Amino acid sequence: MRNKKQKDSNYLDFVPKRNENFSWETDESGTVVVSVEHKGFFDKIAQKYFGKPAVSQIHLEEMGSFIWPLIDGERDVMQIGKEVKEHFGEKAEPLYPRLVQYMAMLENQGFVIIEKH
Repeated sequence: MRNKKQKDSNYLDFVPKRNENFSWETDESGTVVVSVEHKGFFDKIAQKYFGKPAVSQIHLEEMGSFIWPLIDGERDVMQIGKEVKEHFGEKAEPLYPRLVQYMAMLENQGFVIIEKH
């Protein structure tokens, strides 16, 4: 979660990094699949009594599957946006509002950590 100082900064300068607690792979169609392990106490109960899976597979959509590998802890949001624009063209518009919202959603879900370089 971003603090007040980060909220006052330009989000495009932030550098997202994938949370190493989540493994991922690309399937045969090029879709990124992120694995979420359910290890908590209540997860174990739900697995035993309600058949909840121990690992959930989250399949990213086309643009998310393109963006995910770019989240490397080196590129800032602006650089990622330039690559998205180059690959998707007008299909990505409105590019930066969508990208910032997507990064914020990934951060809120714990999939990425946003840092200021």
